[in-house]
Amino acid sequence: MGSRNNTNVPDFILMGLTDSEDIQWVLFMLFLLIYLITILGNVGMILIIHMDLQLHTPMYFFLSHLSFLDLSYSTVITPKTLQNLLTSNKYISFICCFTQMYFFILLGATECYLLSSMAYDRYVAICSPLHYLVVMSKKLCCTLVTVSYMIGFTGSLVNVLSMNSLQFCKSNVVHHFFCDTTPILDLSRTDTRITEITIFFLAGSTLMVSLITITVSYGSILSTVLKINSTSGKYKALSTCASHLLGVTIFYGTMIFTYLKPSKSYSLGEDQVASVFYTMVIPMLNPLIYSLRNKEVENAVIKVMQKRELSRQLK
Repeated sequence: MGSRNNTNVPDFILMGLTDSEDIQWVLFMLFLLIYLITILGNVGMILIIHMDLQLHTPMYFFLSHLSFLDLSYSTVITPKTLQNLLTSNKYISFICCFTQMYFFILLGATECYLLSSMAYDRYVAICSPLHYLVVMSKKLCCTLVTVSYMIGFTGSLVNVLSMNSLQFCKSNVVHHFFCDTTPILDLSRTDTRITEITIFFLAGSTLMVSLITITVSYGSILSTVLKINSTSGKYKALSTCASHLLGVTIFYGTMIFTYLKPSKSYSLGEDQVASVFYTMVIPMLNPLIYSLRNKEVENAVIKVMQKRELSRQLK
């Protein structure tokens, strides 16, 4: 568990969240419950959107991809974390560590751009409702999703290749529960300034471009809503954005707190709590946020349940 004399570290040790066995067992049960709810919620959302033709709209097309990203996002981190909480063997190979980091960054960056695409969708729906189906065509929706994945893929690849060029013989002990950029950078004995600048630029540009898109979209939405005379009309317009706005606030709040700050400001305790929140809790919350008080989703669930009950009676 100590230092390495070679530059090719074959494996890392994930120290996890706590050394207390009692707390580890409590965390295991809590994280397992969160992960099961995450799987149930996101898989359920994808299936409901796929099965109900009334949900085959641009907004739910984006939402199905968001559920896929959240499910994948959590799966990249949670199973290994659960394993480490149960066993004393907390080793993770160099390749697995960088693979985990790659998909973590890829999925996180893709979700940023997907959320900005969803904000644009809400802008068109409220500001140009008569042209909504024309503007938000299937081709445009597929293009926005494809571009989101491509940018995430490219940015993640650059990040991981940049970090892979570093030498890791200082230590192999990662003071975190998964392979994140900051704690891995702390293990390098070489100058990491260029790598840090690269990571900060890519993360910053991803957050800024997506946040600017979201801010401009919601600025236009607010301007349009204020012009609506009736209170019920304003409420109806804002209610269509409430879920997305809440999801965006939670997601970007934790991401900015964690990544858009100098590495010297890194605090193990604070960053681990924030990391648990955006790697496990947010993927669980998103299906609840987007389905809560959403009559279309509720009606779709009722229809699916009725069909299952009818098919069961016919058998």
